[in-house]
Amino acid sequence: MTPRQLYLQAKKTLHAAGIDSPGEEAALLCRHFLGLTRAGLALVGDQPADPGQAAAFLQGVEERKGRRPLQYILGEWDFLGLPLRVGEGVLCPREDTAVVVEALAQLLKGVPAPQGLDLCAGTGAVGLGLLTLCPQAQVQCVELSPQALPYLRENVERFGQGQVSCLQGDVLSPAFAAQFGDGSLDFLASNPPYIPTGELPTLQEEVRREPALALDGGGDGLVFYRAILQLWLPKVKPGGVLAVEIGEDQGQAVAGLFQAAGLEHVAVKKDLAALDRAVTGTAAAAAGQ
Repeated sequence: MTPRQLYLQAKKTLHAAGIDSPGEEAALLCRHFLGLTRAGLALVGDQPADPGQAAAFLQGVEERKGRRPLQYILGEWDFLGLPLRVGEGVLCPREDTAVVVEALAQLLKGVPAPQGLDLCAGTGAVGLGLLTLCPQAQVQCVELSPQALPYLRENVERFGQGQVSCLQGDVLSPAFAAQFGDGSLDFLASNPPYIPTGELPTLQEEVRREPALALDGGGDGLVFYRAILQLWLPKVKPGGVLAVEIGEDQGQAVAGLFQAAGLEHVAVKKDLAALDRAVTGTAAAAAGQ
């Protein structure tokens, strides 16, 4: 078969399987397995395809037809220009998370070499993404899952520039949080699990293939926000900032938690679809400042 024939077959197969963007995904699979962009398909698409590459391509199409996440099939996914390694056991980077990173970078303008934590780091998208917008930042990425840690470590090694590091730990553990000094950080950032437990079975099949540990936010979806505010907010300096990703219907609830914890300048940020996607706040300055 030719690359063009393989592309058209993949597009047809994925369309029949109910994939939302079959042409776009078929093109991404072509680029990954055949080494051909859309322009390449136009130039050499009618030449015979390499048999080994064709077989791998068709296997990838079958996996996608079976609803394996495209990110896992490709083995990496772009986030803020960084091709982050990804696979089974780690949450897939998503464009919406850029809202958190961009809001945090804006709040840190004028802070020289800000230091902070990326809690529930997964692939390291938040911490590494921040470094692309705030090149002087120093970030420690905290992740509990032993399945996610290899991806985090590889991404940090590739893109951390010696300014991002990894640490395995449980964000919900008071003993773990106690290892960090109070008032020592310029910022906290997190894309925590925030799906209410009861909603997990209703998620898209692809999302259900991602680790429940990275999705399950407890009965009301707010368990991690409460823990971050109780255990980790004290680690932030007066005037330091906190930025978290939220579900599209959690803006009011999480903003209320921020305000109840004494954070100032609390704001809900929207994504490109005009849905609530992040909440930010500033730690209250000490009296007299």
